Amino acid sequence: MVLKDYHVHTTYCDGKSTAEETVKAAISRGVHTLGFSGHSYTPFDTDYCMTPEKTEKYINEITLLKEKYGDKINILCGIELDAYSDIDMSLFDYAIGSAHYIKKDGCYIPVDLSADVLQNAVSEHFGGDVYALTEAYYGTVELLFDKKIDIIGHFDLITKFNQKAVMFDEQHPRYINAAVKAIDVLIKKNIPFEINTGVIIRGYKDRPYPSDLILDKITEKGGSFLLNSDSHRSDMLCFEFEKWYAHANSRKVNWFE
Repeated sequence: MVLKDYHVHTTYCDGKSTAEETVKAAISRGVHTLGFSGHSYTPFDTDYCMTPEKTEKYINEITLLKEKYGDKINILCGIELDAYSDIDMSLFDYAIGSAHYIKKDGCYIPVDLSADVLQNAVSEHFGGDVYALTEAYYGTVELLFDKKIDIIGHFDLITKFNQKAVMFDEQHPRYINAAVKAIDVLIKKNIPFEINTGVIIRGYKDRPYPSDLILDKITEKGGSFLLNSDSHRSDMLCFEFEKWYAHANSRKVNWFE
């Protein structure tokens, strides 16, 4: 298979490797296309994203790396655009749309920071109803319809801390209905959903986003997929792509070309 990875982070946001270290690792790995996707600026939470100043430096360095290594690898300068972020998209080659927060009671609740954060949110903002939280999450995912994006990122990120259903039942009708409703909204954009393997190497789950149930629902509705690693270190590039490419083929997914 031709290795292409469009979901890659560096030290410009919350990644651990520099952009050039990542390019060199990708060339060594035989990657055909490397897409950088730094986290877009979210003024209400600057712990993990690129500030406007860092965004400018990021674009400038990726432009230089394109020139320096363009004869060895195809490099793209993208952005991971949060549902609650608003930036000039004309500066980037492409965008991954992702929902990292739920906005409730004037608070931006991060869905991928920790299980404790989510459990506290259920108690403090959703009256102890975990499915109300999942419904709010997928309602946020739906907001991506109005964003200028090219890829839908980790669609079921809300399951990051739900290995073995420790927080909620992913077969529960309310959870499934909320996810399917979001799929029905986003499928109209006619852009691919990613199969995101990064959650495995970080030790949170033993399979990528999305779950097989959601993978099948998207496929049934005519959606397509591409593989991304959500790499935060250069050694994470294209993580287990061959394995999960074969798995997705066994479920007869449609690949985005």
